[in-house]
Amino acid sequence: MRLCFSMGLFFQGLKHDLSKYNPKEFFSGAKYYQGTRSPISKEKQVKGYSKAWLHHKGRNKHHFEYWTYYSKSQEKYVPIKMPIKYLKESLCDRIAATMIYNKKKYNDSMPLEYFLTTKDYLGMHEETASKMKEWLTLVKDVGHKKAIKIIKREKDY
Repeated sequence: MRLCFSMGLFFQGLKHDLSKYNPKEFFSGAKYYQGTRSPISKEKQVKGYSKAWLHHKGRNKHHFEYWTYYSKSQEKYVPIKMPIKYLKESLCDRIAATMIYNKKKYNDSMPLEYFLTTKDYLGMHEETASKMKEWLTLVKDVGHKKAIKIIKREKDY
């Protein structure tokens, strides 16, 4: 929420991840909580999928997985370019999650490292992935506080 506010995303910061209080997500989050990574990752490891994630990604526009549709012509799901306000929220979410899970070990290169390691860019629209990588590189190079001040002024990509 704090990072969204810094980005000028006040309403998005207030409503960010409210779906986590839905029983479909809440009880799974409590059951698989570890403190060092997302409970969704643990649920996927145990069950092979996560009902909480399926619920969450379908209700939170700051997750790139929300921005897909089934293309009949291509006969597969394809990514859609994320609107910039949700991409900015996604950036804030990535930085905050990295801070939370790494605690005092956190440094501003970690969100980019995680993005590249998990290969999230493979599931994103090409322009969305490129912009996210650009922003995460900026976070690494100048620090998240200064990067957010710069990114906040961007209108579109």
